[in-house]
Amino acid sequence: MKKLVLVFLFLVAATALPAQSKTHVDLIVTGGTVVTMDASRHIYDNGAVAMRGDTIVAVGARETIESRYDAARTIDAHGEIVMPGLINGHAHAAMSLFRGLADDLSLNDWLHKYIFLAEARNVTPDFVKWGTRLGVLEMLRGGITTYADMYYFEDEVARATKAAGMRGVLGETIIDFPAPDNKSVPQMLAYTAKYIQHWQRDPLITPAIAPHSIYTCSTKTLQETAALARKYHAPILIHVAEAPFEGEQSRAKYGLSPVAYLESIGFLGPDVTAAHCVWVDAGDMKLLASRDVGCVHNPSSNMKLASGASPVVNLIAAGVPVGLGTDGAASNNDLDMFEEMDLAAKLQKLVRMDPRALPAEQVVAMATINGARALHMEKQIGSLEAGKKADVILIRTDAPHATPMYNVYSQLVYALQASDVDTVIVGGKIVMQHRQMLTLDEPRILAKARDYAKKIQASLAAPAK
Repeated sequence: MKKLVLVFLFLVAATALPAQSKTHVDLIVTGGTVVTMDASRHIYDNGAVAMRGDTIVAVGARETIESRYDAARTIDAHGEIVMPGLINGHAHAAMSLFRGLADDLSLNDWLHKYIFLAEARNVTPDFVKWGTRLGVLEMLRGGITTYADMYYFEDEVARATKAAGMRGVLGETIIDFPAPDNKSVPQMLAYTAKYIQHWQRDPLITPAIAPHSIYTCSTKTLQETAALARKYHAPILIHVAEAPFEGEQSRAKYGLSPVAYLESIGFLGPDVTAAHCVWVDAGDMKLLASRDVGCVHNPSSNMKLASGASPVVNLIAAGVPVGLGTDGAASNNDLDMFEEMDLAAKLQKLVRMDPRALPAEQVVAMATINGARALHMEKQIGSLEAGKKADVILIRTDAPHATPMYNVYSQLVYALQASDVDTVIVGGKIVMQHRQMLTLDEPRILAKARDYAKKIQASLAAPAK
C-alpha cells in the first residue's frame, strides 16, 4: 500500500511539472531542403533555420528545430531549397543604367572610348542613386544578399543599398584623372575618409576604398589608398590582371606582372579583394595566396570583353580564396549569379578540356562561403550556421526546368534560374517574399531607368566641348 501511495504521489508531481519551455526566436524557415555550405556541407532534406534579430540561432532537422524553438513568424519552405544568400563579389551597381550602351568591344575600347565619356557626361548623385536602386533590385530578386561595389558617389550607393535592406561592401573609386564626384586624388581621398568614418559601424554597410587599377592609378595613388584603408581598417577593392594589355603595360613600365608590381609597392594584404585575376601565372598565385588576397571570378564579363578565362582551378589549388561576381551590367549585361555559376563551371571544363573541372559543389561554394572568404567576411556570412548573419534565400524547385532533382548542387548550377528565387531574407528581415519586393518601389525604379536611358542617349549624341 505504501508503495502504491508513493507511485501515486510521484505521478501527481510529474504531471504538475511544467512542460519544457521552448526558446523564443523571431523567425523560423522550416520544411525545405537546407543547404548549409558549412565546413561539413551538411544538407537537411527536411530542415529548418531559426533566427533571432539579424543572427542565425540554429540550423538542423525540422523536428529538432521545431521542438526547441517557437517563433513569432514561420515560413513554410516545403518543396524549396533553403540556402545562404548569394554573394556577388564584384559589381558596379549604378552602371545598370549603362546596360547595353557599348557592346561587342574590347575592354580598352569599351572603357576609354565609351564608358569614361558616358560617365563624365551623366554620372551625378541622382544617377548613382537610381542606378544603384535598379542594380540592387535585380540582385535581390536573384537571391544576392551581399555585393561588393566599386563606383563614384559611394555614399549614395550606401544609402540606396541600406534602404533596400541589402548587405554591401561598397568601395569609393579612386582614379588618377577627374572623376564625376571628385576632380583630384586628394579630394577623392578626403571624400573617402569621411565616407568610411560615417558608415564604419553600420550593420549592413561595410565601407571600402577602391583604387580602380594599376593602369589608372600611379604608384603614389595606390600607396596612399592602401595607407588610408589600413588607417581605418577598411577593405580594399581593385581590378587586377583583367586583360592582356594590363600585363603588357606593367611589364613594360615596371618589369613585373601586375600582381608582382602590387607586391613590390606594399599593396597586397589580407584586406585586398582583387577582381578578375585572369592573367596570373604560378608565381602570381603563390603571392596572392601568401598575402591572403581574395580573387573574384567574373566569367560573363571576361567572356564578353574577350579578356580571357581566369585559371580558377589553379588559383583554388594554390590556396587563393576565389569568389564569383557579375561585374557591372554595362559589361555583362545582367547581375545574375545563377548565370555566373553556370558559366563558371562550363568555362573551366571547356578551357581545360576536362568535364570534371570545377564541379557544381565547388561553384556553389564560390557563390557563398568562398565568396565570403574572398571578401574576408567568412566569419559573418556565406553559410547557414549558428552565430552568422541571417542571410537566407528560398528557391522554388517546382518549375519544369527544375524537375526532377537528383543532386542539389547540380540543380543550383546547371538548372535553376534567378527567377526561381522565391523569398529573400537579409539580416533576419524579409526583403522579398513570393517574388514581391517589400523594400523597393519596383515600378518607379523601372520608370526612372527608362527616363535615364533617354538622357544618356541624348548626351552621347551631343558634340564634345
